[in-house]
Amino acid sequence: MADTALVDPVTGLTQAQLAARHGLRVAGERPSLAEYSRRLWAYRHFIAAYANAKLVASYSNAKLGQIWQVLTPLTNAAVYYLIFGVVLKQNEIPNFIAYLTTGLFIFNFTQSAVLAGTQSISGNLGLIRALHFPRASLPLAATLTQFQQLLASMVVLIAIVLVTGEPITLDWLMLAPALLLQAVFNAGVVMICARMGAKAGDLKQVMPFILRTWMYGSGVLYSVTLFTRLPEWAATIIQYNPMLVYIELARHALLEQAPVLNGSLVQLWLVALAWALVTGIGGFIYFWRGEQEYGRG
Repeated sequence: MADTALVDPVTGLTQAQLAARHGLRVAGERPSLAEYSRRLWAYRHFIAAYANAKLVASYSNAKLGQIWQVLTPLTNAAVYYLIFGVVLKQNEIPNFIAYLTTGLFIFNFTQSAVLAGTQSISGNLGLIRALHFPRASLPLAATLTQFQQLLASMVVLIAIVLVTGEPITLDWLMLAPALLLQAVFNAGVVMICARMGAKAGDLKQVMPFILRTWMYGSGVLYSVTLFTRLPEWAATIIQYNPMLVYIELARHALLEQAPVLNGSLVQLWLVALAWALVTGIGGFIYFWRGEQEYGRG
């Protein structure tokens, strides 16, 4: 009886057959991965415009405006230098100021992107429910916003590196691909956190603690050679920590005598590339699989 009720008495077709005949589809149906990628590319201008708008709006109520893009990481660097450079005397590291600042700026790129991405779906439910567009546009826009902030920070970082006595070398050119690989890695992590944050609203409360722990395990504030004192299994895990890898690549590029945990630069690049590809592609697929869930309930 249930099957008979679904058959149209005039045409003799089921509701599914009628929908297929007239080209109707389920509202919010998830497209194929290839089609989803194509739609996302078509929205690239929206992603860029939305990222720019978020960047401007984030400092609209501050008197100094977007100058805080530079002042915030500089203030953090000054505080950490006071604690680790003056109080705890980590000054045995050559050019500790540039070493510390490089680690902070690189880590802050990922930290800020993850925090923004965690709320990119849950914080935009009105937009999601009002308009039809690939939802991955929102976490990608969050990543792009933080990448723009990173570029402003890099201007300050390079000035610090020069003022503290580091020479300009060809190795500086390697900073650009390192940042691009980190940006791809960040995009993947942000999309993972965006889907998780859409389901678990409390994630944004927990994430700062996770990120703080991650920072302490990434050699941001002190010499990475301290990790060699750990048991071999723990040192091996830390050696493949993606944030440690991207920070070390940046320090390799800008500093002549930065202490390193892994002496093989080729291995660092291979690990950085692997993290970018696995996390970027995996995060995108993971987010795409939840496309139908966003904005519902």
